Amino acid sequence: MAKLFNITSSPGKGNVQSLLEVAKNFLLNDQIIAIPTDTIYGLAVNANSQRAIQRLYSVKERNFNKAFAICVAEVEDISRYSEVTVPDTLLHELLPGAVTVMFKRGRLLNACLNPDHNLVGIRVPDYPFIQNLCALLKGPIALTSANLSTKNSCLNVEEFKVLWPSLGAVFNGGELGEIDPDRLGSTIIDLSTEGHFRIVRSGCALEKTLTVLEKYGLKSLAEVVL
Repeated sequence: MAKLFNITSSPGKGNVQSLLEVAKNFLLNDQIIAIPTDTIYGLAVNANSQRAIQRLYSVKERNFNKAFAICVAEVEDISRYSEVTVPDTLLHELLPGAVTVMFKRGRLLNACLNPDHNLVGIRVPDYPFIQNLCALLKGPIALTSANLSTKNSCLNVEEFKVLWPSLGAVFNGGELGEIDPDRLGSTIIDLSTEGHFRIVRSGCALEKTLTVLEKYGLKSLAEVVL
């Protein structure tokens, strides 16, 4: 059964740092942890651990053909794991935030993560606990929603209690939903084709995302006549 840790009841810098160390140790020991994000609750593992990735597929009851996104500590880390095709200023206008950007995978990305996919989705959630955890781990975290593949996304930890026996730890950040009350998850945009974008999932930040992409002159692939 997962150990429960309350982030909201540990506001002090020292207490939060202690919880980050706890979360890091779970990840380094190939455990799955549940963490809050700026949208919905997620399940996270060390993206460099093949064993942890396989366990995550099993716990989620997820099709192995479906890829996991990764989280990184800051926008500058995106280019470490992918081939970025857009200006850094564009990425900084989208992130941190409820957006997943997709690029061609880079050489530093673990070959065991999504091995049959040429693209990788990358997030920098607007949630300090995740950003600081990635920084402490010094590597990416594979992240997916905290629910079985056929169930709704979750805004509080009680909603995915059925998964607790399979998790190492649950980090409770309280009730979510301010940014994503409809549980849509992040907006996913494929930016792998230079000068263009493709909407993979509308998510909860589509309007803002489209405004930024149009500002930089990117064209929707749906509008391109081949």
